[in-house]
Amino acid sequence: MAAGIHRERSLEQLVEPSGLGDVVEPLDQPDEQGRTVRLTVDLPTDFALNQPLSPFALAAFDLLDPESPTYSLDVLSVVESTLDDPRQVLSAQQHKARGEAVAAMKADGIEYDERMELLEDVTHPRPLDELLEAAFTMYRQSHPWVGDYELSPKSVARDLYERAMGFGEYIAFYGLARSEGLVLRYLADAYRALRQTVPDEVRTDELTDIVEWLGELVRQVDSSLLDEWEALRDPGEAPEQVRTPTATDDAPRPITANRRAFTVSVRNALFRRVELAARRWWDELGALDEESGWDADAWADALEPYFDEHADIGIGPDARSAAMLIITEHADRWEIRQIFDDPAGDHDWGISATVDLAASNAAGQPVIEITAVGQL
Repeated sequence: MAAGIHRERSLEQLVEPSGLGDVVEPLDQPDEQGRTVRLTVDLPTDFALNQPLSPFALAAFDLLDPESPTYSLDVLSVVESTLDDPRQVLSAQQHKARGEAVAAMKADGIEYDERMELLEDVTHPRPLDELLEAAFTMYRQSHPWVGDYELSPKSVARDLYERAMGFGEYIAFYGLARSEGLVLRYLADAYRALRQTVPDEVRTDELTDIVEWLGELVRQVDSSLLDEWEALRDPGEAPEQVRTPTATDDAPRPITANRRAFTVSVRNALFRRVELAARRWWDELGALDEESGWDADAWADALEPYFDEHADIGIGPDARSAAMLIITEHADRWEIRQIFDDPAGDHDWGISATVDLAASNAAGQPVIEITAVGQL
């Protein structure tokens, strides 16, 4: 009920005349610096409405429930809804979703004609679709100029994060080898929009983690897309470091140089294995870790006792939280323990691994070696 009231009040606010969603208000008299307006919220130092629908995004953030476990990802979805569509990606997502839907319907014994009819409703992921479309309709009542633009709920940056994939894995998963540049430019646009549009009061630690991870992911694939922009934005700011980089000035920045982003990448890599284990996709796990001795059979054998004891492995927000990952840092490596979210809440099963820092810098992504899978 509280969430419904929160949304209703926020939707009503969207029809107010301010194009900045109550971010700016006029002053009765100029202040000591001669300004006739003032900000009502804390904004990033490089705040910019860099998309035509960025003012709508500012207003729409108030629709979200800060207590929701998906709040940070929902903020990302609001921002993504204002970006131009990467059509090849959305088409690939729809194709993948329809293929999975057909397989499920066949397994359920649904006849061909009915399958074809049901497939018409299967599209690419559209987080917050109904909420954002309703909000945009209301916003348009007092901001008719937005009628020239189309709101487009979609999930590309969010999808990449939720699937806990690296850039290369994501490209291969959707078969986007011919559209790598398009995907990368879209992710760079999403990163810049997040950095410049989201007010400080909307930001959370988790959202900051996501933003740092996304920026570092883009930089490791093609640093030229971000380095010049970052240099102009923060000419004197040095990233938080795991250790002092020794690379030459013209070499790509070591991935460990941005400790926060690197931590998220490590967390994603371990959680990717948790998701595959939860689905018992042994072949996919073997493809990730065969070189370190963990092929499909090794994963299946290690987790058989777990599934004898528990029905499943949790993969929800709690399972993905930072509390489920223990990191012990050394000068040359990190030792990791990824804890499983088991139904009993014992949290005594998990994955142990090491992350080679030098090898990660060379590869541009975390280099992980599984050392054990089992019960503490």
